[in-house]
Amino acid sequence: MTMSRVEGPGTVAPPREIRRLGRGSFAAGVVLCLLGIAVLVGLGTWQMERLGWKNGLIATIEARVHAPPRPLEEVEAEFARGGDVDYVPVLVSGRFLHADERHVLSTSGGAAGWNVFTPLRLDDGRTLFVNRGFVAYDRKSAETRSGGQVEGAVAFAGIARNALAEKPSSFVPDNDPVKNAFFWKHLPDLARGLPEADMAGLLPFIVDAGPDTPSGAGGPVGGTTVVDIPNSHLQYAITWYGLAAVLSVMLVLLVLRQRRAPRDG
Repeated sequence: MTMSRVEGPGTVAPPREIRRLGRGSFAAGVVLCLLGIAVLVGLGTWQMERLGWKNGLIATIEARVHAPPRPLEEVEAEFARGGDVDYVPVLVSGRFLHADERHVLSTSGGAAGWNVFTPLRLDDGRTLFVNRGFVAYDRKSAETRSGGQVEGAVAFAGIARNALAEKPSSFVPDNDPVKNAFFWKHLPDLARGLPEADMAGLLPFIVDAGPDTPSGAGGPVGGTTVVDIPNSHLQYAITWYGLAAVLSVMLVLLVLRQRRAPRDG
């Protein structure tokens, strides 16, 4: 294949031939393309495997959330077997220990505020942290919502949640038990400062109070559990496979170019 180049009025440059790559350069280009294709296909396949795992996780959560609430003893037994009771509906009863409530930074409807985590002394004397729900940022102090500090025995349905073993990301601030300002659900931090008996009998998971949990005027609004599991693995897989396809086309063009170019000499 040849091309002509116009130099000026009435002047045509001699045709320029497509040069054939040297054997070493051509081989290196082919190897690099093949390696790139292999890596991209591998990444796409990995994302497809992650997609299958994520779809299974979402199906499990959906099945759990819409199941009838179970007695606390059953949920405890399930946690003991597998360490996972996330999103399992549960029935609990006891008395709130309002003096030991904790405040976890949160948002609701785009507004900043706090989720109020209050220890619940169960009927058998043990303790369970309950996320009673959301209050506005300026109502962190219990004195601003005394009507919501429910006294006496309560019974309600909630959603069990696994406590976090580590921060969700490096951008999340450290919890500050001294200032009663928490940024992630770490049970050892939440439990710091509890009476020794309550710490000894603390259950290893948390319960999000349901929307019908007793709460007086100005108290926390329950039902804060959000089931929103990001699932972008298919888009990622398509991206990696698409890039592999583009690189494959480039490899084909490279081979065709090499075949069409005249040999030196």
